[in-house]
Amino acid sequence: MFEDKVLTCATCGCEFTFTAGEQEFYQEKGFQTPLHCKECRMARKNRQKEARPTFEIVCAECGKTDTVPFRPKDDGRPVYCKDCFASKKQ
Repeated sequence: MFEDKVLTCATCGCEFTFTAGEQEFYQEKGFQTPLHCKECRMARKNRQKEARPTFEIVCAECGKTDTVPFRPKDDGRPVYCKDCFASKKQ
């Protein structure tokens, strides 16, 4: 049903292949055809991630200083470092 398509990136002007499998996935998810190559999409995502504010916290579990991508509330709820948070998720 789908065939590979060669598209041109709107950012860098390079050609990239939009594979049949990617097209099927995009259609299933209701996504539009990508306008940018994978490298430019990743670079944009990294820029956005770096631009987010971070807040310094002291982990309620281990006492380590870390940063989180949200402003902790002053309602007494514990805030955990990345490691302790990951171990609590499991």
